[in-house]
Amino acid sequence: MADKDYAPLSTACVRALNDRMYERRKAAALEIEKMVKDFVTVQNITQIKKLLKVLGSEFAKSQNPHMRKGGLIGLAAMAIGLGKDSGKYTEELISPILSCLADSDSRVRYYACESLYNVVKVLRENIIPHFNDIFSAISKLVADPDQTVKNGSELLDRLLKDIVTEKSSFEIESFIPVLRERMYAKDRSELMSKYLPEFLDPLFSILDDSSPEISTMCENQLGEFLDNIKKNPGNVDFPAMINILILHSQSNNVLLQMMAITWIQEFVSLAGMDMLPYTSGILNSVLPCLAYETENLKTVREISRGVNENLMKLIEKPSKNQVEPSKSGQLDLEDTIGVLIKQLQNSSHQSKVAPLKWFFHLFIQIPEQMFDHVSLVTPVLLQTLSDHSDEVVILDLDVLAKISSYHADPTSSTTSIHFKQFIKSLLKLFNADRVLLENKGSFIIRQLCVLLRAEDIYKSLSELLVLEDNLKFSRLMVETLSTILLTSSELFDLRTNLKELNSKESCQLFCCLYQTWSHSQIATISLCLLAGCYSHTVDLIHIVGEQEVTVEMLSELDRLIQLIESPIFTFLRMELLSGDKDLISALYGLLMLLPQSEAFRLIQNRLACVPHIEINAGKITRGRSTKYIDEIDFNSLLEHFQEISMKHHMARRKAKTSKLMAKSSA
Repeated sequence: MADKDYAPLSTACVRALNDRMYERRKAAALEIEKMVKDFVTVQNITQIKKLLKVLGSEFAKSQNPHMRKGGLIGLAAMAIGLGKDSGKYTEELISPILSCLADSDSRVRYYACESLYNVVKVLRENIIPHFNDIFSAISKLVADPDQTVKNGSELLDRLLKDIVTEKSSFEIESFIPVLRERMYAKDRSELMSKYLPEFLDPLFSILDDSSPEISTMCENQLGEFLDNIKKNPGNVDFPAMINILILHSQSNNVLLQMMAITWIQEFVSLAGMDMLPYTSGILNSVLPCLAYETENLKTVREISRGVNENLMKLIEKPSKNQVEPSKSGQLDLEDTIGVLIKQLQNSSHQSKVAPLKWFFHLFIQIPEQMFDHVSLVTPVLLQTLSDHSDEVVILDLDVLAKISSYHADPTSSTTSIHFKQFIKSLLKLFNADRVLLENKGSFIIRQLCVLLRAEDIYKSLSELLVLEDNLKFSRLMVETLSTILLTSSELFDLRTNLKELNSKESCQLFCCLYQTWSHSQIATISLCLLAGCYSHTVDLIHIVGEQEVTVEMLSELDRLIQLIESPIFTFLRMELLSGDKDLISALYGLLMLLPQSEAFRLIQNRLACVPHIEINAGKITRGRSTKYIDEIDFNSLLEHFQEISMKHHMARRKAKTSKLMAKSSA
């Protein structure tokens, strides 16, 4: 080869560029870099262009593969030598290299990747006008049979992403047709897995564009991409894209939000357990959407509901032989609980239902894991009991009941520590929030008696109330519990047990309730009437008659008379026919406590219907069994009743004295 054919390259440099050995081609490249720097210094543009033409046309397009390799390394050296002036020659530097990316020789393709990497690294944003051509060329290398070529293309790909993301002038809308073209190539599955995660974010951002034409084009393209994902899910990197979708699913743009949640729905369906680690983020996006009511958001709401239901199905109780899932496929339970709590505290009624269903599901499917976080969950569940919606409160109680009934030892017959803690917390809540007690207390206790054993609830509440120092609250709770017991269908079985007192357990329950219900004299009388302890009822009435008559007591008496006339106490009215002198004496005692009011006339008329029986004479036939009632220490109970009654009497006197002193000092 004559020097004049490849000027300004020297003969030695030409030979080195053609050499089989990479080290000699590298040495020639360093000579070219130095030569170009000299040309730049003296502004010899003619020689620069001539050298570009020699390397780009004579070398890079040569039939000799070693010469093509020399041309590629020479072009990279020229870019380095040109430095900041390289942008003036972008086309001449890039075009020859792009043609070599499709070379039949794998080594040439690899060196083309390496050369283009070095050129692009120097050119930076100057390659933006040629980005589509570069992308189109390197995207074909995704499925290259030579691993070194694939590795080289990945390095180049990362560099391109860095340049694109740092350059605000990149026109992604012009790039979409190029991406679409490559998506329909034979190697589209690998291409999708490789590039779509990187371009998904800007593609979704275009939906927020002010231009309807661009937004529509992008919407259609995203739809096509999603269709391809559904056809080829095995090659899709779902985890690489899910966080992008979660981010955009919280957009205020309805179209953007709907598209993102639609993608999430498909991801949950296609990827299954791989989506578990992203549960908290997905729920944070879709749960607020369940509250949407306007017509334009109805579709978003329905899609979100589907996502929520499908995601919940992924949480299943592990079987005995189930292999422990890898850490990458596990549920981040703490973050998920945090999202559910946030929704319960801040969202509307519609959005509260889903978190409560989630909690119920989690405590059923993975109770052991959930109880590691029960201290976080229980307080917010208790707080939710004050919600205005009965549906929310019922679901909330379902979860609390599930927590309370959990026992580490399923064979144990005792109540669990969680049950005891819950009842204690519930009582504390009622004490702190009297409005809740008055408005929803009865509803909450009745529901709990359906979900759990009514006997356990009443017994536990009574045991705690015995220790309560707040007399006013104790009285209010006792009156509430008494009313529920004597009127609610949910308490039928408990009423039956107390009414018959035909076991030691029922007698023990009676005594437990009695000790607490002494805070309300009339409630205690009603309990004894229910249990058939008529003789003791007469003793109680005599004690009440000797004490101060208050408006509260008269109101309670009035309600008791109404109860005696209700279907609940039909059995008691029938027992009047048996001539039980204690029962008749008890009713006459109530009559004497009452002023001549409507309640007085009711009980008077009832007693008038009883056949004439000498109260103090004759054999009395009792209508109920007394097998265990004799084991009750009524004397001790009566002393306790008097003691509690005196405490309330002293408290009323103290309150009156304080009120008078406050008036006198005013």
